[in-house]
Amino acid sequence: MLDKIGKSAMYLVILAFSAFCTLPFILVLSSSLTSEDSIMQFGYNLIPRDLDISAYRVLFADMSRILNGYKISIIVTVVGTVLSLLITSLLAYPISLKRVRFRRQLNVFTLITILISGGIVPWYIVCVRYLHLQDSIWALIIPLLCQAWNVFLLRNFFQNIPEEISESAKIDGAGEYRIFFQIVAPLSKPALATVGLFISLMYWNDWWLGLMLLNKVELQPLQLLLRTIQSNVEFLANSEMGAEIIRMTGGRMPAEGLKMATCIITIGPIVFVYPFIQRYFIKGIMIGAVKG
Repeated sequence: MLDKIGKSAMYLVILAFSAFCTLPFILVLSSSLTSEDSIMQFGYNLIPRDLDISAYRVLFADMSRILNGYKISIIVTVVGTVLSLLITSLLAYPISLKRVRFRRQLNVFTLITILISGGIVPWYIVCVRYLHLQDSIWALIIPLLCQAWNVFLLRNFFQNIPEEISESAKIDGAGEYRIFFQIVAPLSKPALATVGLFISLMYWNDWWLGLMLLNKVELQPLQLLLRTIQSNVEFLANSEMGAEIIRMTGGRMPAEGLKMATCIITIGPIVFVYPFIQRYFIKGIMIGAVKG
């Protein structure tokens, strides 16, 4: 009887905590559907006082650009996640093996990239002059391909896999690549799924690379496009286009609602990814963080 009461209390606490975690999302959604005058007068509320979709009308005024931004962001996120996960794991696996020569030096070299940065100017020169990434979709992918934090997270997970497994596979004639792709990788699904989520979030939310390396509007990812819209709200309010927007919305420029609406638009696709990998997530992050 006491066990049932304890479990029921635990479930109620978890349910209450889950409901509490959804409040910010509900607040953002409600604010995006509230008129600008109501937000200025009453502030943000969980239930819209004055229902208004002006912010979404402004965002979708140029629907083709929004859809193109979605397309670029999806391509960059999918391609970048696959390539980054492949490169990261192929670096993390060798430095996790005791039999690999210079593994300590490789670990130190990887660690240095976290502690010391080359600076923005050298980074920009390398990307533009040597890698020729300017005004290319690869400018949104290549600079983020390998992150040291993800390398160490996977390395720590790989260290938990007994080397006897790979040694027995070697006796049967398997090479290193076959061992990794057919034995190690399937055993590492929790860690790979966890790191894959981190990488996909990084690519999906990135706007800085586009700002630095892209001049072509048609290559702008969704995040950069929406950031540009937000940054130009005050400018638009005093321009002819702003007057047209105000006429279209029937009131003042929905500056605050526009900020909330951009959050709702950008959060959708990445939220749908999480349910597919949540069963791996906790196990992967815990096991990968055990060893140092």
